[in-house]
Amino acid sequence: MAQQGTLFESLDSEPLAARLRPQTLDEFCGQKHLLGEGKILRRLIEGDKIGSMIFWGPPGVGKTTLARIIANRTKAKFIDFSAVTSGIKEIKLVMEQAEKNRRFGEKTILFVDEIHRFNKAQQDAFLPFVEKGSIILIGATTENPSFEVNGALLSRCKVFVLQALKTEELTELLRRAITDVRGFGGQNIEISEDTLEIIANFANGDARSALSTLEMAVLNGAQDGDRTVVTRETVEQCTSKKSLLYDKKGEEHYNLISALHKSMRNSDPDAAVYWLARMLEAGEDPLYIARRVTRFASEDVGLADPRALEIAVAAYQACHLIGMPECTVHLTEAVVYMSMAPKSNALYIAYGMAKKDALEMLSEPVPLVIRNAPTKLMRELEYGKGYQYAHDSEEKLTNMQCLPDNLLGKEYYFPTEEGVEGRYKARLREIKDWKKKH
Repeated sequence: MAQQGTLFESLDSEPLAARLRPQTLDEFCGQKHLLGEGKILRRLIEGDKIGSMIFWGPPGVGKTTLARIIANRTKAKFIDFSAVTSGIKEIKLVMEQAEKNRRFGEKTILFVDEIHRFNKAQQDAFLPFVEKGSIILIGATTENPSFEVNGALLSRCKVFVLQALKTEELTELLRRAITDVRGFGGQNIEISEDTLEIIANFANGDARSALSTLEMAVLNGAQDGDRTVVTRETVEQCTSKKSLLYDKKGEEHYNLISALHKSMRNSDPDAAVYWLARMLEAGEDPLYIARRVTRFASEDVGLADPRALEIAVAAYQACHLIGMPECTVHLTEAVVYMSMAPKSNALYIAYGMAKKDALEMLSEPVPLVIRNAPTKLMRELEYGKGYQYAHDSEEKLTNMQCLPDNLLGKEYYFPTEEGVEGRYKARLREIKDWKKKH
């Protein structure tokens, strides 16, 4: 009896995320683009017509859960395989068993978690068995499979991209955790909708993180008779983070990113670093900030300092590779660089002007002279007739017309004298002077 008690206690002590793991597609949170009614992945799962596939997405969006739902529904033998703990010897043993199953008419689905951790030799070991149908491979990865999965193996798998969960989806999941008997449904938990939203925002699209934070907050909630009261302050203590004071429309989120953007634009590195720290220490996704800094590099610096875009992209890659808290220094470098760089919004203005004309003239035909002519018929219709190859001229310039007739002479890019953009301005003046003479 003592052993049985220990077993039950271990079941009860499972983490909230494990207890609430969805058992069916109807319980699954998010990924409506794949699992909504009538969507392709839902049809494949419900029809038990699964082929080899790879689930690619950030942590905590349901890759492993989807595989387990497939395991519950399929008539095939399902094998759960970890890329972290398994080598070629284990792969070969599993493949031999799968081949035997195939001869007896039984399908084998092999789920490989973190497939990007397998090296090329390990991935190659799967290939012949996938090719002849001994196994249906389902891989899960947080890394881009184009770079991490063997090309031959990848070409035989359908890639499904899973997205970070939205705040409202996570909030709904947290509500269910409070009421579901597998969660805290048997307890009297008092927690406001705003506090649930703070937890959802803090999780940055990760369901496992959201549920873990809720569990910690409930365990540390104030006891009031039979009630457990979870406040915003409880959540902040459990996460060691101040919430971003997000309201339901996320206004403060946009206020803070606006403050960062405008501080960089105003060449104020001290203010920019402060707003950066405010966002990161409140739990903002560093990749979101890195994306905005990358936009800034072209919108507000542009060709005044072309290296700004290189710095921004490098900072994004660094954030992606190592995450928080180590990536704070990379973002600081990028933010200070943007603040100190010479400023030009000439590219931003150029696109805005061109966009206006493009929208008004979407049906304007491309001039024949710069059309591609890969077929005999196109050449007979004078596609590409009169095309001048710039590299054939000494100046690498021609007087060929590239704009439609009704936009002839229209200008969009007006370079400034800021930073190195002055060089581009001088070069553009030379080009235009040459074209006028010719």
